[in-house]
This record gives sequence, C-alpha cells and structure tokens, in this order.
Amino acid sequence: MAQAWTLKSRPIGTPTAENFELVELLGGPLEAGQVRIANRWLSVDPYMRGRMNDVKSYTPPFQLGQPMQGGAVGEVVESADPNVPVGTLVLHMDGWRDEAVLPGAHVQKLPDLPVEPQAYLGQLGMPGMTAYFGLLEVAGAQSGDTVFVSAAAGAVGSTVVQIAKAKGMRVIGSAGGADKCAWVKALGADAVIDYKAEGSLVKALAAAAPEGIDVYFDNVGAEHLDAALAVAKERARFAICGMIDIYNDGKPTELRYLARVIGARLTIKGFIVSDFMSRAGEFYRDMAGWLQAGQLHREETVVNGLGEMPEAFLGLFSGQNKGKMLVRV
Repeated sequence: MAQAWTLKSRPIGTPTAENFELVELLGGPLEAGQVRIANRWLSVDPYMRGRMNDVKSYTPPFQLGQPMQGGAVGEVVESADPNVPVGTLVLHMDGWRDEAVLPGAHVQKLPDLPVEPQAYLGQLGMPGMTAYFGLLEVAGAQSGDTVFVSAAAGAVGSTVVQIAKAKGMRVIGSAGGADKCAWVKALGADAVIDYKAEGSLVKALAAAAPEGIDVYFDNVGAEHLDAALAVAKERARFAICGMIDIYNDGKPTELRYLARVIGARLTIKGFIVSDFMSRAGEFYRDMAGWLQAGQLHREETVVNGLGEMPEAFLGLFSGQNKGKMLVRV
C-alpha cells in the first residue's frame, strides 16, 4: 500500500518527530483523467513550517491526520489521461508520500533541459523561480548593484548569488560555517560573511560593503535584516522572501535600524513565488541560457527513504543542508 506522512499534532516551537505520523493510503482504480505517480524525489522547504500552524496565511494550513503536501517529482505508472502517458516524468505538489493520484491537468511535464529530474525541485523549480523573480523583479536588481544575500548556501540563496553574478552584480553572501562559506565563494560571491564566526553582523557587512548595499535578498530576517537596514544605501530595495530565523519561536525581531527606512527612502517588499507562475517561461528561458554558458551550479543534500522525511525537514532549521534538501524515495 502507498504511504504518506501526516501531521499528527501541531508543533509548538521547533517541530519534533512526534508531530508526524506515517500512515497507509487506501488505493483504488483511476477515474477518467487521473494519473498514478510513483514519486522518486520529494522536497522539504522552510515555508512548510508555517503550514503546520492553524492560522490563516497565503496557503492553507496542513490538516491534522491528512497527507501533507509539497513539491515532488515522479514517474507516471498508470494513466487515464491520454495527454500524460505512462513513463512521463512530472512535477506536482502531492509530496510527503511515495505514490500520488492526481488529475493529469494538475501535473507539469518536466521541461526538456539537460539536468537531472530532481533539479526541478530546486534550482530549476520553485526555489530557483523565487530567486529569479525576487532578485530581478521584486528588488529590481541591475548590473553594477551591490547585493547582500542571507542564507546564501541554501537552495534559494545560492541561486540568487549565481543569477546576480550572471547579471554583472557585486554579491555579498552570508552563510554559517567555513565549508558553506567556501562553497558560496566558489559560486562567485565577491565576499562571504560567516555569521557563526562574526561578532557583529553589522560591522562585518559594513566592511564587506563600505559604500553600502543596493539590494538585500532576505531569507533569514532578524539580525540579518537589521544589518541590511544599517548598511543600505539611499533608495535600496529589499526583497523579503523568508524569515527562517523566527519560524519556530515566533519572537518579534528587534530592528534597531528600522528608522533608516525613512531617511534612506528604502523600499521593502514581500513576495510569494506563486505571483509569478504565469511568467515561468521567462525563468526557464534565462536559466537554460545560463546553464548552457556554464554559469549555474547546484548542490544537493540528499536523505534516502520516505521514512526519513521528517528528519530531512527538521534539518533545514539546524543548517544541515548545503543547497537543496531532498528526499529520495
């Protein structure tokens, strides 16, 4: 029988293994237009933490006892939709399980690019699109800008670094630990701050960007956001993608330099990648060009087995991933 992870209880603070339960799913024949997918790769992403709370947000909360959702890449093994034949590799949102049954209209055939299928859960998928549109559209970053990227060794941040360099920008990344910092540097970042080693993030960023930053791409919030406020040039633009630093404890962030929003006339804008899904063609066009030019590289942290999926998710909050965190079913 197929298996799926459910949310057994809503976490308070940082989730634990006890908040999740692996259950069996009852199967049945396909209805007209449906496909059965054997999932090969599953995604875990920080935004999923918000869906574990019973609060209104931009995406509905996970329901207790019901299969959880998330990005997945799989192979169609049975089809009642002639447009999605058996053997097709597809991207869909019924992850956290080893098998999914969906209408064929709800799955996306993988684009024909020279990458492994799991890349469409990372650099060539939602995280990559988040990086692309957040940097270029939301922040309006341009050649010559100085860009500060927090969580620069993550799936989104590492792609921001590479797109910014491909577009002729100066990039400062922040990452935790010497290994991650070395990797971000190898991706082309002009400077990298090890936030675990630095005493003052504000001083470290000011030293890396003595003339200030034009753009801040925020994945972390808290002290990183405050440092960006302190060092921002006049009319700098902030694209707020995520704030992983506060997802679990929910504590308010002390922004000592918030008043600089006024005097420096800063623009701070939050965004959700789904706002740009209708423009996916632009993303794939440009990413294909950078791939062909050898300007894109990616790293994956792979956890094997559906049974290890909660541990893979929890690893996001303790810095266990370099690049995209994936589960291989």
